[in-house]
Amino acid sequence: MEMNTTTPDSPHVPTTAASMTAVEEALVLVVDDSRTMRLALTRELNKLGFTRITEAVDGREAIEKIRREAFDLVLLDMEMPELDGMGVLLEIRNDPELRGLPVIVISGAEQVDAAVKCIEAGAEDYLPKPFNPTLLRARVTTSLEKKRLRDLDRIRLAELQVEKQRSDDLLHIILPEDVANELKSTNAVRPRLIEEVGVLFSDIVGFTSFCHSHSPEEIHGYLQSLVEAFEKIAARHGLEKIKTIGDAFMATAGMSSATENPAMNCVACGLDMITAAASQPPYWKLRVGVHVGPVVGGIVGKRKYQFDVWGDTVNTAARMEQSGLPGGLTLSASAWDRVKQSHTGVSLGTIEVKGKGGMEIFRIERTD
Repeated sequence: MEMNTTTPDSPHVPTTAASMTAVEEALVLVVDDSRTMRLALTRELNKLGFTRITEAVDGREAIEKIRREAFDLVLLDMEMPELDGMGVLLEIRNDPELRGLPVIVISGAEQVDAAVKCIEAGAEDYLPKPFNPTLLRARVTTSLEKKRLRDLDRIRLAELQVEKQRSDDLLHIILPEDVANELKSTNAVRPRLIEEVGVLFSDIVGFTSFCHSHSPEEIHGYLQSLVEAFEKIAARHGLEKIKTIGDAFMATAGMSSATENPAMNCVACGLDMITAAASQPPYWKLRVGVHVGPVVGGIVGKRKYQFDVWGDTVNTAARMEQSGLPGGLTLSASAWDRVKQSHTGVSLGTIEVKGKGGMEIFRIERTD
């Protein structure tokens, strides 16, 4: 509910409960070399409800106090020794931390041109001498309300920037860096074909039966710990996690950035993943499959972004994992050709791969 405190011939400036609170809390600086004028202004401000009023006798003292305290408003005389009103105003406006401080300049009738220049330099308003109490109230309350709105805008802008940073961080968590950057800049991601990509699949042996005999909290805790370890291992070997599906973990090498030998990166990553799974509770055995070839990647859908990869290479890598042995890393002949100079392996024979017929597969025995 508004409380109208204007007189019939005064400007209509309604006073609300919020504005009254702002008046009581506002810190005002009165700057004038005339003690009489300072007392008069302070007295009128007190009548308006202002209780936090500080005085300065000249421009130098005003600047010192403004830099020490967070004022909400400055009433600034134009004519003062040493540093006049324009000098104080320019110092305020040239300081990034102070330029939002509202300033009302006080000038005599003969100083209207100077007051106009001050407003052009950034003053909020001006008050002629001798000042009218009603006009003083209108100028002061309006300036404080404008400052309050500007402060709210700054707070909202800061909150928006925080939210934007959170969104950016989330995008970089769920999407490869180059994909996230493209999505932010163009609001779309064009599909891409990469000719030489290493694809790794892993699966926990016996995970389904494990779930039947353990609580949801235990299952999640163990799986979370292992996936976090896998993510660190993948990053260390230059692989990008694509997704997890249940207990399956999928990653690629050479998809987002060029990699000299994607198969070598995938094998090194897979061997470390097998070791990690076997060395921490509940000491799971892992099957890992690796294949190398062309891959198409992109984003499908709008509601929940997820970068995914498709193609025969992905399907073949999945078959390598499914055909492997617990605690072992299985790879296609083409992937084996790319790593056999650095690893020892054994052929597991030929398996039937849908759409490809018989394929010889290999298992890594050890690292030289």
